[in-house]
Amino acid sequence: MVAIHGLSFGYSKKLLFQNLDLTLEPGNIYGLLGKNGAGKTSLLKLMCGLRFARSGGCRVLDVDPGSRPVHLLEEIFYVPEELGVPPLTPAAYERVYAPFYPRFDRNVFHQCMKEFEIENDERLSRRSFGEKKKFLLSFALATGCRMLLLDEPTNGLDIPSKSQFRKLLAGTLREDQIILVSTHQVRDMQNVIDPIIILDDGRIIFKQPMEEVTRRLSMRLETEEPSDAGLLFSEKTLGGWLTVRAHTGREETNVDIEVLFRTVIGNRSKIESIFAAQTEVSHE
Repeated sequence: MVAIHGLSFGYSKKLLFQNLDLTLEPGNIYGLLGKNGAGKTSLLKLMCGLRFARSGGCRVLDVDPGSRPVHLLEEIFYVPEELGVPPLTPAAYERVYAPFYPRFDRNVFHQCMKEFEIENDERLSRRSFGEKKKFLLSFALATGCRMLLLDEPTNGLDIPSKSQFRKLLAGTLREDQIILVSTHQVRDMQNVIDPIIILDDGRIIFKQPMEEVTRRLSMRLETEEPSDAGLLFSEKTLGGWLTVRAHTGREETNVDIEVLFRTVIGNRSKIESIFAAQTEVSHE
């Protein structure tokens, strides 16, 4: 479990987070979305103890990550967007680094390597960015860590590799595991990340499971340009206008995560009211 309460953090005189609250529960692949500069990478680094809060609390698996105890580091694996790999072959990397993770599963590692078609003979430092990314993702999924932090994991992957990654990620998730994926490439992660978290203006402004999103918002393709007062979002596209409104019927609709993000960012107060009203009804 991750529990962040009243956290403030910044660089120099610039405050990035102010009174940020966030709770993450095991058994989920969370999607962390936000604009450029919103602080997604900084938040991941705070969770693994590579950055330190100015105030407030951050507990990961009931431990302060800033203290970086060995028993916590054994349970966290962070794959950054900007990769750095040693001049080792994949086999040598496994021999050196796998012992740091008590639940490392060699079979999972080699199955992921096989899926990604990664050869064992060439040094990692000589490989392309995409090859390095596929290798580190394979290693991450094999560590058995209870918390995986993945920053833009699909950057550098070709189309087949993105599909393979989605399959591997969903297939390796355990009930005691938290996976947090920070990404701009939301279409790459459609149908995998759930719940959705949106970070903006130093706070978490949205955190909902996809099941609730489909219950509360309706996304449709309409043939005529909409102009009604209940419209939350519209965009001209092939075949008409893509629209988002509060859900008023019983039929659930498919959710495009990119459109959801743009809707939430552009209608923060209305979205909060829609979800708050529905929550109050469900509690009655």
